[in-house]
Amino acid sequence: MAAVKAFVGLGANLGKPEAQVRRAIIGLKAIPKTRLLAVSSLYRSAPVGVGAQPEFVNAVAAIETGLSARALLDELLAIEARFGRRRDFPGAPRTLDLDLLLYGDRVIAEPGLVVPHPRMYERAFVLAPLAEIAPDALIPGKGSVAALLAACKDQKVEKMPG
Repeated sequence: MAAVKAFVGLGANLGKPEAQVRRAIIGLKAIPKTRLLAVSSLYRSAPVGVGAQPEFVNAVAAIETGLSARALLDELLAIEARFGRRRDFPGAPRTLDLDLLLYGDRVIAEPGLVVPHPRMYERAFVLAPLAEIAPDALIPGKGSVAALLAACKDQKVEKMPG
């Protein structure tokens, strides 16, 4: 299988979110047949659509992988599990969230695997870090990252220092 460029969203809002996102980036480097190409800055954002909970720390990583989308997702879920990720209810606070955002230009809809990631195109906490490392990226069926980010300008996302 030829290598595919993919993008992974990282987020956390429990424990020490900044440290966990940074450690998860190191975890991405250990995925078999996968090479880390770029990582965005860290961003702080308010939780979307859920009751009171801590702010999130988010980032996006670009990788090149020889794994299938399903195998890559399995690796991401295994990293989440090592960080103690629990899925108590949709939108629950989390120690680590790793989302397969884009897998080449493919559109995939299988049980447990949807790419492009659902709703990523309407969430500034995904689009801002993605635009930083891939400003010309296109989200299949939705449009350019830059145009989609402009449509989310009412959502507060703050680039963290250093």
